[in-house]
Amino acid sequence: MIAYRQIGDSFIPAQHQPALILDYARSRELDERGDKALRGTGLRGWAMPDADSTLSPAQYLQLLANVMRELDSPDTSFMLGQQMLPGHFGALSHALLQARNLRQALEILCAGAVRLCPLLTPRLREEGALAVLYWTDSFGAPSQLPALVEMHMTAVTAMCRWLGGERLPWRYCLNRGAPAHVEQHEAHLGTDLRFNCHLDAMLIHPEWLDRPWPRGNAMAASVALDGAAAEAGADALASAPSLLTALYDHLLANIRLGPTLELSAAAFGVSAATMKRHLARHGSHFQAELDQVRAHVAIHLFQARGYDNEAVAQYLGFHDATNFRRSFKRWTGLTPSVLRDGLLGFAT
Repeated sequence: MIAYRQIGDSFIPAQHQPALILDYARSRELDERGDKALRGTGLRGWAMPDADSTLSPAQYLQLLANVMRELDSPDTSFMLGQQMLPGHFGALSHALLQARNLRQALEILCAGAVRLCPLLTPRLREEGALAVLYWTDSFGAPSQLPALVEMHMTAVTAMCRWLGGERLPWRYCLNRGAPAHVEQHEAHLGTDLRFNCHLDAMLIHPEWLDRPWPRGNAMAASVALDGAAAEAGADALASAPSLLTALYDHLLANIRLGPTLELSAAAFGVSAATMKRHLARHGSHFQAELDQVRAHVAIHLFQARGYDNEAVAQYLGFHDATNFRRSFKRWTGLTPSVLRDGLLGFAT
């Protein structure tokens, strides 16, 4: 049975990411305006939270939404990202600090996502001329997703620049239309930006993955990773992903087998009706999750393997390319050829 966490489960240490949000808000004198930014968060004041206090993803999302609204500044998400990684989140943060190279840092980030970035799930994919780090929503926060993506992409960009000793040539795909002003994106991420990508991703040439980092220490990283494993071993649910993340992974692993709501619910040890209710609490439903995975797989096959419509349709189990094209346009709003041509142009 697949283990998972839900949006109302309290497991995020309040002294981790929430404390960073509080500290930044105080630096902007938000605490002097009263406690409006703390409403619905479970936090009882602006002081450092107790060591054993935890927040649920819903409360952490509420804290972010409150702070973003009260500050009402276009740079808030980027500034929060600047201080997010490596963080002070235990052994995993120490492992990031000692990472030998970009590959190890990204592997640590993906493996330790529950602790390091609980609201978005990073996934690393390498094939051909591209290494792709892409992000999916962990707990169902569509209205906050643009800010969360900006925050997390900035965090990875800043961390890699610091640990690697140079600015890496990342390219950025964002799953939304271009904003009226892109100055903050360019200042914190760079100018190699593309919007309307139907995937939130950071792209880089694989040659950068294994370049040694000046701060890297193989032995120290190994010791820190052993410590992280020990921390996780003390809590059976320590590394359990969110429901949306676990379902995404399950669907991705079974995408060629025609996954259904009933079969997927059984893998999670619940009824189809219960799975529907759980997904509804996360602002989603099974077909939306399945369509997202199918779209991501199709994009990958177009971009990394150069598949045409017929090949992708066959891979995903469609009867013919016409049926696939119709479905793909429903998923993304674009025909496969339009999106494929754009992706191939960006990959060069």
